[in-house]
Amino acid sequence: MLVRFLVFYGSYRRDRLGIRLARYCVAELGRRGHDVELIDAQAVGLPMLDRRLKEFPPGEAPANMAELGDKIRAADGFLFVTGEYNWGVQPGLKNLTDHYLEEWFWRPAAIVSYSLGRIGGARSNLTWHGTLSEMGMVVISSTITVGQIPSALDGDGAPTGEGGAALARAFPRFAADFEWWAEAGQAQRARRQPPY
Repeated sequence: MLVRFLVFYGSYRRDRLGIRLARYCVAELGRRGHDVELIDAQAVGLPMLDRRLKEFPPGEAPANMAELGDKIRAADGFLFVTGEYNWGVQPGLKNLTDHYLEEWFWRPAAIVSYSLGRIGGARSNLTWHGTLSEMGMVVISSTITVGQIPSALDGDGAPTGEGGAALARAFPRFAADFEWWAEAGQAQRARRQPPY
């Protein structure tokens, strides 16, 4: 069954290291036979939230906002790759997600977090879980945290060292969980319209 995944990444920092992890996730899901696209919040370039997509009259939303809204509606699942900023979430990724609401409904979300330190962004991972649930997504229980990101993945997104080996071991189970929920959602949406 073809599954369409969007992988979201939100750092705006000059020396972005988490992009390595985002690219790794895209590549690994692609190897598993899925249609996968990286959505880089910095590249999309949405303004600070003033209006959600739904608040614009039809045809008047900025083109980049409308285009991403169409991609979100067409996806079967969302993977969020997030760093941890002062025990919290990345503002660029949070700003992007807040431009949409109903577009997210009735699909699974998965979270992969990272940090320079050893705990791998676990606090932002936990924060995102509640946020994404509130936005209408079913957040899968499997998660991945990648600590010491500069030594876990090289510049091309290939796993290196102990951290990279741990990521490579954990990813197949994580991906299988994500796939199961995406396929279940596909089947249910084909069988019955969501209740709202």
